[in-house]
Amino acid sequence: MNTASELGTESIRRLLWKYALPAIIAMTAASLYNIVDSIFIGHGCGALALSGLTVAKPFMDICAAFGSLVGVGASTLVAIKLGEKNYETASRVLGNVVVMNFILGALVMVVGLVWLDPILYAFGASENTIAYARDYMEIILFGNILTHIYFGLNNVLRSMGHPKSAMISTIVSVTVNIILDPIFIFVFDMGVRGAALATVISQAISVIWQMTIFCNPNELLHFRKGIWKLNKRITWRVLAIGAAPFLMNFAHCFVVIIINNQLVRYGGDLSLATFGVINRFTFVFAMIVMGLNQGMQPIVGFNYGAKQYDRMLRAFKLTAYCATIVMGLVFFLGELTPVWITEVFTHDEALIQASIKPMRIVCCMMLFVGFQMVTGNFFTSIGMSGKSIFLSLTRQVLYLIPLALFLPSLFANNACEPINGVWWSLPISDFASALTACIMLLVTLKKFRH
Repeated sequence: MNTASELGTESIRRLLWKYALPAIIAMTAASLYNIVDSIFIGHGCGALALSGLTVAKPFMDICAAFGSLVGVGASTLVAIKLGEKNYETASRVLGNVVVMNFILGALVMVVGLVWLDPILYAFGASENTIAYARDYMEIILFGNILTHIYFGLNNVLRSMGHPKSAMISTIVSVTVNIILDPIFIFVFDMGVRGAALATVISQAISVIWQMTIFCNPNELLHFRKGIWKLNKRITWRVLAIGAAPFLMNFAHCFVVIIINNQLVRYGGDLSLATFGVINRFTFVFAMIVMGLNQGMQPIVGFNYGAKQYDRMLRAFKLTAYCATIVMGLVFFLGELTPVWITEVFTHDEALIQASIKPMRIVCCMMLFVGFQMVTGNFFTSIGMSGKSIFLSLTRQVLYLIPLALFLPSLFANNACEPINGVWWSLPISDFASALTACIMLLVTLKKFRH
């Protein structure tokens, strides 16, 4: 209880440092899943395998979207209930998290395995890349229940005042993954299946670690009788709060499907591999911002529940400032060092040269992305899921999809390469969504000041 109550009394800077630093370390480490897999697959299996992994990525993101539907919703609700000192409901949320993640994880696994090939072709797979994508996703889907439980329990750990335990859980998983990847890919010659198997085993080990914490009866929230039965009110509240990140992730996957198909249509499999490299580079920094968001979330949620709005707003402003600095680094690195970045993933000279211009285009508006991400998470943290959903969908659906479909034809009509229209759709939508977030935030802050 003392650990949770500090969210309403300690210095905001100290709290954000205490909660965000472990989350940043954990999220940065988590981003290594994709980075490490890509590096080993790119060097061990070739550029086509890297394209196959790019095709599989949105499918993995859809699986993660269902995990965030429960995990983020539960962590926010736990933080709010702890702020209200409603410990019984917070305990029931914990039990419901495990049950809901198990059910959703099993459903996604079954649906994914039954319709795997049609889904991958819809995501942009070609006859050259389908085998790599299929081999990878089959293993990932068999471990999907563990993945859901792993992310769900990590979210609850942060909200109940154990950011370091959540960080350790992630680092353990990443470390095991890094050790097993080269063994399975190179020593056992398992290719992309080896990379997927390493991911599943590493997450299973982290789940065991999490279970040891939640089985401790001395913890404020722990596994016990009476918390496992699904509670209708808790379930719907968790799903309502988690709907924003779920729709954001799901919309992102839908957008990636469109981008993948447009890239294959106008640039071929090489452009798809280029998109994979850019995604994995920007993903590392986006995960740092997500770590900041995860550090901010319990602070904002607790103080909102305790009606300490001044502390809530100070936490948001500090997080937004830090996020802007982080994404500013993406802008400078993407503009100045595109060759060095690409060489980390591949020695294929054609892919390296093909990535230079697209990376500079995609990164040119990254300075504004951090603010937009923090603003969306702020609305989620205080239970304003409707605003967060709207803000998420504006970038993905309102801006990016029309631009990705329209700009290639516009570029072609003006004697430019159509593929550049696909690349430019990304930074334009980033800027437009950041502007939208700014307007929505100003309107909301006026209400809080009043």
